[in-house]
Amino acid sequence: MLFESKLLRYLRVQFYRGTGIVGKSVRQAIMTARLFRREFIRMAERPVYWFVMVFAPLVCYAFFVTLMKTGLPQDLPIGLVDLDNTTTSRSIARNLDAMQQSHITQRFANITDARRAMQRGEIYAFFYIPRGTTHKANRQEQPTISCYINYAYLIAGSLTYRDMRMMSELASGAAARKVLYAKGAGERQAMAFLQPIVVETHAINNPWLNYSVYLNNTLLPGMLILLISMLTAYGIGTEIKDGEAHEWLTMAGGSIRRALLVKLVPQFVIFWLMGALYVFLLYGYLQFPCHCGIPVMLLNMTLLVVASQGLGVLLFAILPSLRMSMSVCALWGVLGFSMSGMSYPVLAMHPAVQGLSVLFPLRHYFLLYVNCALNGFPLQYAWTNVLALLLFSLVPHFFLGRLKYSLLNYTYVP
Repeated sequence: MLFESKLLRYLRVQFYRGTGIVGKSVRQAIMTARLFRREFIRMAERPVYWFVMVFAPLVCYAFFVTLMKTGLPQDLPIGLVDLDNTTTSRSIARNLDAMQQSHITQRFANITDARRAMQRGEIYAFFYIPRGTTHKANRQEQPTISCYINYAYLIAGSLTYRDMRMMSELASGAAARKVLYAKGAGERQAMAFLQPIVVETHAINNPWLNYSVYLNNTLLPGMLILLISMLTAYGIGTEIKDGEAHEWLTMAGGSIRRALLVKLVPQFVIFWLMGALYVFLLYGYLQFPCHCGIPVMLLNMTLLVVASQGLGVLLFAILPSLRMSMSVCALWGVLGFSMSGMSYPVLAMHPAVQGLSVLFPLRHYFLLYVNCALNGFPLQYAWTNVLALLLFSLVPHFFLGRLKYSLLNYTYVP
């Protein structure tokens, strides 16, 4: 009887304890469901959420993809000043006009008119053939032909300079070959003299020199980082601005982690879908180089989204002001384009700046893209960049106490 009573008492205690655990779990589930409902209502009532999460990414995709749909700029307008006006000079002009990136749209009587047209922005460069060029070339007197390029437009200037420089070298080689033929040299002898060493150039990873491949793989993720971090700071800041921070935390049972999780999960899902659309658009539809496979790039996009949200939370926790946090998020996102190494190599920057480059999520995503998509390395060879993106999402946990204090005590000042 004594053993039976102890057994019944033990079973009763365990029953009530289990009932308490189940009841607590049910209460937490109801609490979380209410928080999700509240968040969905807030998102539905504020069009800015849908503008930033859906409309803005789609517009960026359409704009940048169609802007560079040709891959490489073609038929850039250039001018010609041909004072020689011989068969040789006209042949040089025809060959220059036949090049893919350059198109002679205007011919000028003198350098002054060509310079004024370039200053007005009508042409990007002009090619100058002085009088007597053919005669001097036939007499081996080393005539000079000139190229004038407007490098205020970097890409246009670089492409037109490349075409005109190539045409100048071809014209020089043709003149020298003509002289060698006249002296009795054969084809092989002439070519061996003109080009004793043959140089082969192979562009790897982007052999088409497609500017869309070069730019969109960094510009579009950079725009996503900018939008995600700003919207994260906006979502938290509006709780204080609307005076609903206390209600938000009360509904979360005083748990800042639960409150943040419920707020960020819907945004994560939508931004991840926009990121997945970007991945399928570039590597599926447009067939951009992707040697690691689309699943790996989807994983990299997941890391990018959570890192961007972590950056937004961190900056708001440090600067608990709606205006300041969003401004710093925008500044951080814009600086990321320069610090990523896309336009200017990080290794060529000042050593102090090189160290700061690790503070930008776009830098790590760019290295993941280069190592995985372009070079085809397994993801484990880029584990440092994976870890860095994970740290962006984990570091805000150390500032949640400060964030909670700000939500409970900070007063919004218009």
